[in-house]
Amino acid sequence: MLATTLPFFVIIPVIIAVFLYVSAGLKLKSARIIALIAQLAFVVLAFSLLVATRSGEIINNVGGYEGFLGITLRADTLASAFVFLTAVIFLAVVIYNLRSPYDHTGRLYWLLLFLLEGALLGLFLTRDFFNVFVLVEVSTVVIVILLMYDRERRNLFAGMTFIMVNIVVMQFYLFGIGYIYMVTGVMDMEAASAVIATMDRTDLVLPYALIMTSIAAKCSLLPLLTWLPKVNSLTGARFTVMAIMSGLHIKSGVYLFIRMQDVFGGMASELWLVLGIVTAIAGIILALAQKDIRLMLAYSTIAQVGLIVAGVSLYSQYSFVGGIFHIVNHALFKVALFLAAGIISYFYQTKDITKMRGLIKLNPAMAVANALAVLGIMGAPLFNGSISKYFLVYGATGAVEWVFIAINFGTILVFVRYSAIFFGKPPALKEGIRPDWCRQSLVLGLGIFCFALGIFGGQAIDFLFNFPVQVSAHGYIEKSLIFGISLVAAVLFYKYVFVKWDMLARLRGLELSFKVMIMTIGLCFALLLVYVGVLGEWDGIRQLLSGGNI
Repeated sequence: MLATTLPFFVIIPVIIAVFLYVSAGLKLKSARIIALIAQLAFVVLAFSLLVATRSGEIINNVGGYEGFLGITLRADTLASAFVFLTAVIFLAVVIYNLRSPYDHTGRLYWLLLFLLEGALLGLFLTRDFFNVFVLVEVSTVVIVILLMYDRERRNLFAGMTFIMVNIVVMQFYLFGIGYIYMVTGVMDMEAASAVIATMDRTDLVLPYALIMTSIAAKCSLLPLLTWLPKVNSLTGARFTVMAIMSGLHIKSGVYLFIRMQDVFGGMASELWLVLGIVTAIAGIILALAQKDIRLMLAYSTIAQVGLIVAGVSLYSQYSFVGGIFHIVNHALFKVALFLAAGIISYFYQTKDITKMRGLIKLNPAMAVANALAVLGIMGAPLFNGSISKYFLVYGATGAVEWVFIAINFGTILVFVRYSAIFFGKPPALKEGIRPDWCRQSLVLGLGIFCFALGIFGGQAIDFLFNFPVQVSAHGYIEKSLIFGISLVAAVLFYKYVFVKWDMLARLRGLELSFKVMIMTIGLCFALLLVYVGVLGEWDGIRQLLSGGNI
């Protein structure tokens, strides 16, 4: 029964978008209530899909075409988990904008919001290479318009740069899938994967390098990591759009990374492990260098994406499931942090984190909500991040395990610095600034959800991904002790070293020009060509890069 409804997961958000836009007679408040009811119903539908896929993959051949001639939509446990996550995050954004006392959201905003949801849902359900191209392009155009919504000059310039970089990136993907179609004769991922499994590795070097260059850019992996966070710092960009970009849009790149790696049989996993680790370290360093709260959160997202890519690239089921569960966890606490940042910036009338102090006294509810999300992203015991990071580290051995621990130490250090906003003397509020109970309740609810997923982490993994796991009491206590030691070390380092010497100030203004961005894309392509074509054949290199897990 649900197989026939799969196309409606893409169609329904588009219908809602068009309805809200053309219903000019409706008051904006009425339109928001309709959007809320529709999105609530959509969350229920997405939940039913998640439950149904526990019994097996759901397939729908759109138009009734059998085989690989038509468009095939497939919902397995991974796709349905992303569909449910998308529905929940967009519900949070709709609730956040219900009262909208801080900014104006007109009919065009709601049209774009639901169009973006439809494009992302289609991306998670399709198994057609060309459909992926189309949906990525649509989602990029919509997100760019949302970023430029307020039409500030700087936003227009950065938005056009963003879309031009995306055009270049997707040309690599388009040439790659053209090559795949030439050698396999199909656009369906499942059918192409079966053909690719019988092909010689040397015949796949070029298409793999072309396709994965574009995927690496979508994930903002090194050396392509600097341009996406800059988009998050646009002067007029809305925090809801930033929350979607950081919590979900970049995760669509990780989703495609997992799918494409599956199509190509896990090629160059050792290289992605290294790139993920280096990206995570670079993201932490750049996050520590920032004063703008949006940039700090954006670069920390890059760090976590690097950790996820490294985790899913290990030869371990536990690290893989830890990585995909961390996608869910990171989406929740990063959406909570970005939405909270919007409220906090409104209170303090600044986005400079060094000027935000005394949040506990100024707004205890927001302090608690922020603290819950911060504890989640740091991987504190009993919070959701601790469970996903437990399995990420559990599947690693040797030096890779210690590198993962070091990355989490860096994350703790970033949010020890962020947590300085809780303490100190709060400034006097400007007249007319009042807390909004709807937005604050939403962020607090997301924070509580982070705690609940930590308590029931094992059950959540089993339910979301149909993968039964057991959290060892001894291992969890050991990881909790490591977290405690890391937290104390991070606090001491921040207090006695970081505050006294601003060692990373020079990195604060790091920004790549358009030409340099294009050069980094070419560099990534060359790196993939060399590794897959030459170095990937050397067993010694593979053994070294995999940390002994082969």
